[in-house]
Amino acid sequence: MPNIVVVGAQWGDEGKGKIIDILSERADYVVRYQGGSNAGHTIILGDKEFILHLIPSGIIRQGKICIIGNGVALDPISLVEEITFLKNKNIKVTPANLLISQNTHVIFPYHKVLDSLREDSSREGMSKIGTTKRGIGPCYADKVSRCGIRFIDLLNKEIFKEKLRFNIKEKNTLIKILYKHKGFSFDKIYKQYLVLAKKIKPFVTDTSVIINNAIRNKKNVLFEGAQGTLLDIDHGTYPFVTSSNATSGGACTGSGIGPVSINQVIGVVKAYTTRVGEGPFPTEFEAPLMEKIRNLGKEFGATTGRPRRCGWFDSVIVKHSVNINGIGKIAVTKLDVLDTMKKIKICTAYKFKGKTFSNFPSDLTILKNAKPIYEEHDGWLKDTSHLTNFNALPTNAKKYLHRLEELVNAKVSIVSVGSERKQTIFR
Repeated sequence: MPNIVVVGAQWGDEGKGKIIDILSERADYVVRYQGGSNAGHTIILGDKEFILHLIPSGIIRQGKICIIGNGVALDPISLVEEITFLKNKNIKVTPANLLISQNTHVIFPYHKVLDSLREDSSREGMSKIGTTKRGIGPCYADKVSRCGIRFIDLLNKEIFKEKLRFNIKEKNTLIKILYKHKGFSFDKIYKQYLVLAKKIKPFVTDTSVIINNAIRNKKNVLFEGAQGTLLDIDHGTYPFVTSSNATSGGACTGSGIGPVSINQVIGVVKAYTTRVGEGPFPTEFEAPLMEKIRNLGKEFGATTGRPRRCGWFDSVIVKHSVNINGIGKIAVTKLDVLDTMKKIKICTAYKFKGKTFSNFPSDLTILKNAKPIYEEHDGWLKDTSHLTNFNALPTNAKKYLHRLEELVNAKVSIVSVGSERKQTIFR
């Protein structure tokens, strides 16, 4: 198995958790390289459900070394809760199988409050983003502003004290004047995070050295992306995006490796399209079909529980993802959700003011107002959830998948027809 990056090729929630879990069987290391507790990767094992927000999905398998890279915005409170959750499910989590980059930036209570206040307040000329209010954006903003606090800083009391004092003073000034908030206590946060730092310290190390040594020693490394390409801060539907690079390039900066170390990129897509939060969505269903697909696919956010918006497969955005990420193979999830559909549509282009757009337009005006151009395909009207061989799929299901390949310029290598490991077809 080469070194593989797994990315979402739509607006997130594509089923990356299951795909990572399956591929991790042959991996030695699983590296999470961006995002934070705003992600939710779900793994189903029999009657057990694991929803992971920070720890790589490979933690469920024995003998795998999981790494949280420097590109992650890490909430230590959520991390401790997640470790406890896994231990209560009899999953081993120790410094032998979980490592955290010393350069990972830390989320503080003021980040969460700022995130919530900005989202809830009306900003003239600005739309709500649909943030999860987990403090991710403000944490990354501090990182870019060069006033962020890393895990390595938490381990030095004097440096931590100096940096935290500056941040508390700055944030208190901002939120008291702009949002009329009471502000934060330096002493309370300082003491709380010293306790958290002591708990997490055994896991913290220079993970870039470990990952690069693993690659030199021909170990198999699996890089786990969070969110999706259309939520990428640079290449997504800005400003309705996340605050990190959710693309394959983020694996390099977010874990400390060179691009030549990546051998393959696999994009994960649903057999239809979903989106959580605000922002343009050209192929979004009308209410009756939305409700049907949402219930069939259990389309509710793993992190927030919010109902996902659903629509037809949009080949324009996936083709964009294939180009941006260098995707060679795609994993199609939730094909079984379409089993009862008599007719299935695929968006092949957009039309706006008489002009046809076959490539992804960055202009939100076009995305908001464009009419999708559809191909209509006959459904297969057969249960696929028990199938394990690609050739056993109904003829129309295979035709549908072949057409997706043609439109997005990537090969379908995995098809998921249910939430369990065994409900997976390898091609």
